[in-house]
Amino acid sequence: MSFRSINPATGELVKEFPLQTDEEVFSALDQAEQCFRQDWRHRTVSERAGIVAKAARILRAKRDEYVQYATLEMGKVTRFGHFEVDLVADILDYYAEHGERLLAEQALPGEPGATLVAEPFGVILAIEPWNFPYYQLARVAAPQLIAGNVVMMKHAENVPQCALAFARLFEEAGAPEGAYTNLFCSIDQIASLIDDSRVRGVALTGSERAGASVGARAGRHMKKVILELGGSDPAIIMPGAPLEHALDQCTIGRLYNSGQGCVNIKRVIVIGKERGEKALAGLKERFAAVKVGDPTDESTLLGPLVSEAALNGLLKQIDAAKAAGGRIVFGGHRVDRPGFFLEPTIITDISEDNPLYREEAFGPVLSFYMVDTEEEAIKLANATPYGLGGYVFDADIENAKRIASRIESGMVYINSCYADSPGLPFGGIKNSGFGRELSELGISEFINRKLIRVAPSA
Repeated sequence: MSFRSINPATGELVKEFPLQTDEEVFSALDQAEQCFRQDWRHRTVSERAGIVAKAARILRAKRDEYVQYATLEMGKVTRFGHFEVDLVADILDYYAEHGERLLAEQALPGEPGATLVAEPFGVILAIEPWNFPYYQLARVAAPQLIAGNVVMMKHAENVPQCALAFARLFEEAGAPEGAYTNLFCSIDQIASLIDDSRVRGVALTGSERAGASVGARAGRHMKKVILELGGSDPAIIMPGAPLEHALDQCTIGRLYNSGQGCVNIKRVIVIGKERGEKALAGLKERFAAVKVGDPTDESTLLGPLVSEAALNGLLKQIDAAKAAGGRIVFGGHRVDRPGFFLEPTIITDISEDNPLYREEAFGPVLSFYMVDTEEEAIKLANATPYGLGGYVFDADIENAKRIASRIESGMVYINSCYADSPGLPFGGIKNSGFGRELSELGISEFINRKLIRVAPSA
């Protein structure tokens, strides 16, 4: 096993990086623990913020370089790569700017002499995926470094150059050795790190299976864990929604990042058969107009999938859905060109016994449903083991909020497919995991809110 850069647009192996030895991994843990105990936790929030803010400035100055790594290693369309890099710089700046406020001592109203102070945990181990190769790292690294924790980061095996580039940000910004550590290690080595008493918290973004394994192992050692797992996010188009806007949003919401996002729109639910037929025709027109191809081309909307295995897995899901009675109304095939490209795909007539009814399709495959009533739409939206995000489209905002309150998820977006911001919490419920990243909630996951109660000495 090794970490390998494979260009998804061509299928060519670009570069390979060996795994670290056990000695190297645990030497890195020694360094991280020493950095936390002797240095990082003792710096003021302002001092830590200065380094994180400098990392943001370096990232903005090297924006094009960082986008190139993401395009090369996971096929990210270049113009979408710019969006990701800009958002990551904003996340770093958000915590650098607001860290002192978020970590400030808090008085407890009605309790004289009682305050809460924020203290860091120590070494935080993070295991992150490839689909947003900088954003996933920043969601953990930015708040935890500001909080005074140190971070050991195990990135996905297929984005090693992105992982190294992100680590360089903090090195170039002046962070001490051990504050942010990149790991090229195995699953067994990760398990050993979780078992080690010096690791005090674990964050994972990944599959449900990975989350269950990491969560169980961390739990055995009484360590806090936050899990950001999969999603099968529904988009309900209400009868009063401006249809063209909703369809535009659903198209980009499904196809953004080649459909490889936990919070991408996966299922579109339209109330009313006549309106549903019109919506389906509109989606087919939009999918037909999507340019599939070279991710470096500014006119490309849909780039390659991350790997041959990801492509073959989606093709199997499409075949299984069709065999169970689903109707492929657009796409459904591999694109005849080098690389790992799939046609944008729409599937409808999906019954409850169809495996796609409850599965997550991690790619440009949209499930489309027509229902007769609002109650059916809400029931269908919640008919999934996942509960990450949801979407509601309606001209009546108060009505949209009412529908949003009935969707079982950690987040609901009204009239837009994305509204990511450093100040908005990210996370789900049910099999989508637990805990939150970003915003004030994200920085609070791995700090000890210690009570200090002062009474008169007499």
